[in-house]
Amino acid sequence: MIVWTVANQKGGVGKTTSVVALAGLLAQRNKRVLLIDTDPHGSLSAYLDYNSDTLAGTLFDLFQVPGAGRAELERVALATRFEGITLLPASISLATLERTSSSREGMGLVLKRLLAQVKDEFDVAIIDCPPVLGVMMVNALAACDRILVPVQTEFLALKGLERMVSTFKLMHKARKDGFNYTVVPTMYDQRTRASVQSLESLKEQYGDRVWPAVIPVDTKFRDASLRHEPPSYFARGSRGVYAYQTLLRYLWRLDGGDQPL
Repeated sequence: MIVWTVANQKGGVGKTTSVVALAGLLAQRNKRVLLIDTDPHGSLSAYLDYNSDTLAGTLFDLFQVPGAGRAELERVALATRFEGITLLPASISLATLERTSSSREGMGLVLKRLLAQVKDEFDVAIIDCPPVLGVMMVNALAACDRILVPVQTEFLALKGLERMVSTFKLMHKARKDGFNYTVVPTMYDQRTRASVQSLESLKEQYGDRVWPAVIPVDTKFRDASLRHEPPSYFARGSRGVYAYQTLLRYLWRLDGGDQPL
């Protein structure tokens, strides 16, 4: 199982859209996908039409059970209406973990241990992160094979990327193999000088860490979210979906190994 974490310490850069877009494309290629919502606000859960406040179990419950394993995960996991996509939903209670449990031994590795127990049941797991460095982001970073960092092509988002890369350096000692990360330029509008200059700055500062293409501004993303559908189900031929197809092929060459896509 490949594990991708989608993270940025700035909100509004396209994290949840990227998670859902990649998941939809993978499912349409007959891959088994596990989506994990680690954001207390539950944007990913809401996108997939689940109200965290009404669920019997969420990701929070897995953090409350020492040594939680496959059985506990399967009780919380939710089928979605898209074949091949399973969700571990968030709840607002995740916000309390920082205060109540962050000092508990092994709290930074809960997700990593859980995913190890279901590695044969899914082809890809994608983790959606909150925009703050805390116990949930630490778990997501520790569990993944690659971090995808969506960055809106505008100046303030570039400053957010600097904070994210500083976080990688800060946590580097916790992972002997370091972090593989790919910067994904999002919301690119070639008509604006701000987008063009921001993209140039990204490439100058981060070199081959930057995916060589872009995710464009596309109103179909907003329309798809209103329908609670992955973009590739809602608007298969849109330019935004084409861009995510290109991104998926790029990532698969990096991490897919011999698995066919």
